[in-house]
Amino acid sequence: MKTLKAILIALTVTLTTSVALAQDKKANNIDNSNIALSGYSPVSYLDLGLAQKGDKQFKSEHNKVIYYFTSAKQKSVFDENPQKYLPQYGGFCAFGVYAGAKFRVDPNKFIVKNGKYYLFLYNLELDAQQLWLAENNHNGLVTTADKNWKKLVATYN
Repeated sequence: MKTLKAILIALTVTLTTSVALAQDKKANNIDNSNIALSGYSPVSYLDLGLAQKGDKQFKSEHNKVIYYFTSAKQKSVFDENPQKYLPQYGGFCAFGVYAGAKFRVDPNKFIVKNGKYYLFLYNLELDAQQLWLAENNHNGLVTTADKNWKKLVATYN
């Protein structure tokens, strides 16, 4: 009986952890190691307006997602207020979310506006950042993307 109870507890913990990780992958554009932003620093985006690759020696975990920073100071700034530094739409392409879909991003394609940063898809066929800027209606795009994100946050890309 004790063995059965131990197996049930282990199974429950495993399932709960799997569900939690699955939810993280739905809401966050992370790799298989739960690293966000392809290892780029969220503090660099917002505070410096730069895409800077972080260093794994300066990392923090927030809601089971790992973020890298360029320095201990950046890590400390993030740890004081992580919500401020989280990417919009879980780090998925802002223009994709506006259009109703989740796309991976090029971490070097971003804009900072109104105290938030938005990342964009970029490949040989599409520069989503340029599409966003060409609309010349940031607030309107954000309003639609925010509405779409409420549905997309619970889906796989």
